[in-house]
Amino acid sequence: MRNKNRSMFLAAILAIVMVLTACGGNANNAGGGSADEAPATGNAQETTDNAAAPSEGGIDTSEEVNLKMVFVGPKPVDYDTVFAEVNKKLKEKINATLEGEFLDWSDWAQKYPMMLAANEDFDLIYAANWAGYNDQALKGGFLELTEDMLQKYAPKAWESTPSVNWDQAKVQGKLYMVPQNNGESVEKIILYREDLRKKYNLPAIDSPEAFANYLKAVAQNEKGVTPFTPETGDWKYHNLDRILLKQQNEWNMFDLDLPFAFKLKDEKGKVFNVYETQEFKDLAVYYKDLADNNAWSKNVLNSKNDHQQDFRQGKSASITHNTGTTGSLMEQMRREGSPYEVAVADINVGKAKSVAISTQNGTAIHATSKHPERALMLIDLMQYDKEIHDLIMYGVQGVHYEPVGDDLFKATDKSANYTGFSNWSFNSPLNRTNEAFPKEVSDMVKGFESGVYHYALETFVFDNSKVKSEIAAVGNVMLRYAIPLEYGLVKDIDQGIAELNKQLKAAGVDKIQAELQAQIDAFLANQ
Repeated sequence: MRNKNRSMFLAAILAIVMVLTACGGNANNAGGGSADEAPATGNAQETTDNAAAPSEGGIDTSEEVNLKMVFVGPKPVDYDTVFAEVNKKLKEKINATLEGEFLDWSDWAQKYPMMLAANEDFDLIYAANWAGYNDQALKGGFLELTEDMLQKYAPKAWESTPSVNWDQAKVQGKLYMVPQNNGESVEKIILYREDLRKKYNLPAIDSPEAFANYLKAVAQNEKGVTPFTPETGDWKYHNLDRILLKQQNEWNMFDLDLPFAFKLKDEKGKVFNVYETQEFKDLAVYYKDLADNNAWSKNVLNSKNDHQQDFRQGKSASITHNTGTTGSLMEQMRREGSPYEVAVADINVGKAKSVAISTQNGTAIHATSKHPERALMLIDLMQYDKEIHDLIMYGVQGVHYEPVGDDLFKATDKSANYTGFSNWSFNSPLNRTNEAFPKEVSDMVKGFESGVYHYALETFVFDNSKVKSEIAAVGNVMLRYAIPLEYGLVKDIDQGIAELNKQLKAAGVDKIQAELQAQIDAFLANQ
């Protein structure tokens, strides 16, 4: 019944598009201009900075619409101030307003799929490959976006986004998100207290061994400071895993909810169970040594601490995150006059690095949205209208940031009041860069990008429709049996790994692996 209703809903939307197309003359024809040129709409043409009149270009916006979007991350302190300004502009341009709902990092992993499964009332939602985009698309949570719809209601996004980005966002040949249009490095690095490294005359943190040495020294000498604080949430692999498994071994773990990987340079894409490898056993030994030496809290599995906040306040001596987040946190601490000297470390120097595909960040429309066409228009403005893009990404000019030219900005003492949530779904060529972003992080990113490794399975998407129940069971096993191993909390590592793999077998891991491998083989055969 749900699929039938969804099909009827989609048919109704397509019918609306056809009617509006007939009324709008050439409004459906996406122009070939650049992102700074406006598409033709009937006999009028406008830039993205001009307000759209009701019914202009055959799109009737005479009815005021309130749209609701679900974001991941905490609600910004200055949400009301910024969104009031956003809504003034949206009201002028598409006669709509936007209300945000925020899922905090501590429990977003549970609430996100529940909201979609329950068909809660909202119009847009942050979507990403790491947030289960493929799975939620197959479950029917997102509205399919057709080429006609995008040309009509999101012409800037359609014109400006490379075809490869759209292809990367397709699931079983269908599109369910407007992906980001701005490349980024998502490799994880270490952010640590350089003052503590110097204090104890420790060597440079440039290897897993050097990092372990640093954590042990802090644990032994710095009372009241936790050496390492992980991110919270039901992650099957935490960020340190991604450094010490994915990076160090030059693997790709393309679905972080599954225990599978393949070697980046393996042209045949042979999939293996991570937990059956010697590399995982060695890492479990490494983690146990750290846990035994108090490198993290004994309560690590139940902690709800904000690892970034703990680091800012000097409660933690190190955290892991991507280059953008760590660089921004460094900039903020330096700007605020933090008493702590901070630095970043790549502990896998020379290892193959990769860049995010377009589905690293994006925006999906809820399958039950009553206003999908207005939602698409909103996405188009958020990504490609300079004024609105600056507002949603950086806050109020003169309060949260100061523009520096067309592509830089200067942070203010209020910048921290508008940050930390998933406005990255609107990443586009209009993004600005903080002029004070640490040079050492920028140089690190440039180094990563100069040696980026592109591999055959970079755009592969797994269709898990045949093994959904097994995936759910395997995920529960990973949380129950693997995570304790990854925090060094299991006394007998060999026994712990044996029990983990026994439970995975019972949950159907072999069936998933066989299906995954078959799809990979078929994908590579068509390349």
